[in-house]
Amino acid sequence: MPLHFDAKEFAERRARSCGALAEQGLDGLLIFRQESMYYLTGYDTFGYVFFQCLLLEADGRTTLLTRAPDLRQAQQTSDISDIRIWVDLPDANPAEILREILDERGLKGAKLGVEYEAYGLTAANGRRLEEALAGFASLTDASLLVSRLRLVKSPAEIAYLRRAGELADAALIAAESLAKPGGYEGDILAEMQGAIYRGGGDDPANEFIIGSGPQALLCRYHTGRRHLEANDQLTLEWAGVYRHYHAAMMRTLTIGDRPDKQREMHAAAKDALLAVEDKLRPGNTVGEAFDAHAATLDKAGYREARMNACGYSMGTTFAPNWMDWPMLYHGNPVVLRPGMVFFVHIIIFDSEAGLAMTLGRSSLIGETASETLSQASLDLDLQ
Repeated sequence: MPLHFDAKEFAERRARSCGALAEQGLDGLLIFRQESMYYLTGYDTFGYVFFQCLLLEADGRTTLLTRAPDLRQAQQTSDISDIRIWVDLPDANPAEILREILDERGLKGAKLGVEYEAYGLTAANGRRLEEALAGFASLTDASLLVSRLRLVKSPAEIAYLRRAGELADAALIAAESLAKPGGYEGDILAEMQGAIYRGGGDDPANEFIIGSGPQALLCRYHTGRRHLEANDQLTLEWAGVYRHYHAAMMRTLTIGDRPDKQREMHAAAKDALLAVEDKLRPGNTVGEAFDAHAATLDKAGYREARMNACGYSMGTTFAPNWMDWPMLYHGNPVVLRPGMVFFVHIIIFDSEAGLAMTLGRSSLIGETASETLSQASLDLDLQ
């Protein structure tokens, strides 16, 4: 199985990570985020639901501590050569095995960064880690060290994101073909996912969001499916996924008669989306992009119906969600740079009227402006 990036790219990523370690005065990084492992080595697994740690040393050497089911996974999907296994036993404590590895590598007394902000490091495992390394090494939170490096995408990553955008468009076409009176939400989901799988894509890092009728005002996945009525509304949020790189989209489709109010909501959502995308330029901040969303919707009278964030970075992410750092909200100081990719979602939920309107797509920031990864129309042109 060939790796999805060449050896030169992996080497450059590790070199930049080691440079960041040096800047922060760290001797190594204890990596628990699966995104970081994939980015630095190609390692592809969902085994991070158990205790699993990738040690990155200041010289770029990597050592993986994992369980037996992931031995061959690491051998075939990554460039990691030093793979250690901890054994499932009633009294097993993999954190102590990690300490032994660190001792072997001469890191006793070292200053180590830890990816505390990681779904792979539960509170219980975090306590194990700190107890095992108490008095052995100094630990500091370095959760964003690799995430900051992942924010600007390489040409190879951008190619994957472009493909993800194409798959997202294919999923929308599939959804639109079934979004009609009597259409079944389960069929819509199946066709959207099928379009992505048939295009060589992957599982998304979180569930697709689907809701019709009153549930069109929800922006989280929920269980239970229904058939569309003659006059209905259908909210969808999904992502095209290729090599774990996501390009998310969002739409509220209307079925049958559209209330004038919903047409007005769509016009405001489109204006807000374009205003945010216009701010996705090098030199602006993430917070300034959000402010364009807020100003547009507030002026249109939707202050109480809008959200307090309007998107986030897109990249390679693993379950339980595809939201990457950083998020678009007021005051976020992260400066935009070429090569960043953001999903902008405009969400207007009018609970009193029972109406929803959403519009969203992913864009790549270029040298002077942003470029959408979707070719789909923003018009409200379904039945």
